[in-house]
Amino acid sequence: MDASRNVPAQPAMDFSDTWLVIPCYNEGQVIFDVITHAKQTFPNIVAVNDGSADNSAEAIRASGAKLVNHPVNLGQGAAIQTGVEYARKQPGAKYFVTFDADGQHQVKDVVAMVERLRQEPYDIIVGTRFAGQDNSQVPWIKRVVLQVVVMLSPRTRRLGLSDAHNGLRAFNKKVAEEMDIRMNGMSHASEIVTMIDDKGWRVTEQPVDILYTDYSMSKGQSLINGVNILADGIVARRLK
Repeated sequence: MDASRNVPAQPAMDFSDTWLVIPCYNEGQVIFDVITHAKQTFPNIVAVNDGSADNSAEAIRASGAKLVNHPVNLGQGAAIQTGVEYARKQPGAKYFVTFDADGQHQVKDVVAMVERLRQEPYDIIVGTRFAGQDNSQVPWIKRVVLQVVVMLSPRTRRLGLSDAHNGLRAFNKKVAEEMDIRMNGMSHASEIVTMIDDKGWRVTEQPVDILYTDYSMSKGQSLINGVNILADGIVARRLK
């Protein structure tokens, strides 16, 4: 993984009140580097090994992050919920971030999102690849699928969200305490949108850069993945 494009922003800032929650399934090739890089800025990280069949658990343990194991693969939604439940119990925890294990998310974006939570009247900030910025780095199939999902979700449009399937989210203690993800798989993204709407969480978006590497593309940009996201859009429409 090329970490040169993911340089921590303002590492001297104090983020001891912030927890990164990283769901992990068979990311043993990269998870150690992802965590050790993030820990240069964010000392508190919990990674949920979601029944991986590779060396993910060992790599997480070696990185110094807190490790929580699912004995079997339950899905990303379940892993996020487990990680949030762990993090919200920790002394001094005020802010929480869902952060992908494959190296796509960038620390500089997390810094900006947490700082906005500290200074602006929002409960949750969702990353977006589409809010008035160049999104040419997003593979075209992915771009079309994600935009169709937004079209299928009245809640997403009503909340002013353009990229509800972006896994980079930052939120405060109120959201962490009230978060109760029941949909274990990909549909958790639509469920979070539903919670934002139903619970009245104050939400906004943050333009973010996604680092698409050969590794992350092979893991998460397949046609099957696109079909799953479209199916999630149908779920979102039913949850409107």
